[in-house]
Amino acid sequence: MIKIILDVVVAGLLMGGIYALIAVGFSLQYGVARVLNIAHGEFIMIGAFITWTMYTVFGINPLVSLAIVGPIIFIIGFLLHKVLFARLRISSPSPAAYEGKSLLAAFGLLYIIQNVAILIWGAEVKGYSYLTSSFSLWGAVFATNRLVATLLAIGIGLAFYLFLARARIGKAIRAAAQDPATASLMGVNINLVLALCFGLGALLAGFGGSLISMMYSIQPAMGFQYTIIAIIVVVLGGLGSILGSFIGGFILGLVGSIVAYWQPALSLVAYYVIFILLLLIRPAGIMGK
Repeated sequence: MIKIILDVVVAGLLMGGIYALIAVGFSLQYGVARVLNIAHGEFIMIGAFITWTMYTVFGINPLVSLAIVGPIIFIIGFLLHKVLFARLRISSPSPAAYEGKSLLAAFGLLYIIQNVAILIWGAEVKGYSYLTSSFSLWGAVFATNRLVATLLAIGIGLAFYLFLARARIGKAIRAAAQDPATASLMGVNINLVLALCFGLGALLAGFGGSLISMMYSIQPAMGFQYTIIAIIVVVLGGLGSILGSFIGGFILGLVGSIVAYWQPALSLVAYYVIFILLLLIRPAGIMGK
């Protein structure tokens, strides 16, 4: 019995690290840039496929490819905001109108990116073997690639948290999140900060995709389920709270692991139930105000 409990808990924590990372990126895009990016999961998918291509075609280690995937996805996200979302923001008569327009634009991006991926990589499920050896923890056995991916996700998330807390740009991002008008009066370039937030959110999603590709098979339609997970984690942790996204990610990972042990097909259903209950009972989330 102890082995089963340990197996379920550790598996949940391992997946929770990935959930936390992708949720932090989503929280940044919506909490600061005010873009409810339904296409967030497509950046995860792109990161996964770029990593797969680099490993299977060029033989580049997936851990090394993180240094390539990150900048590529960041540039894509940054330019998308500059070309699309920044113009929608300027042309919108109110913040509410902008959020509605950006949501519709993100839906369009979802299908565009997904179909471009199908044209480039095909619609077939793909995967590769990396660090498939296992390790034992008090009798429970886990794949090494899951442990490595989780440690990297936690490390990247903590580094990003320190960046927001200590770096000058990070402070500008926090100021823009709290009060864009006042931050602008204090000399913060709001348009640049918002584009950076969207690009950084895409970068974290790309990192998440690279780490996911190390553990699971990938295909062009994989992104939407991770978008849903990111939304639920952000609501669970509290909109705009980086720490809340971390906590929410690990909680959701544990819940998913427990449900998957009893009935794997109900994992996503359990996430939706949590999401609905949160909206009814505590819409501000754990760390929300």
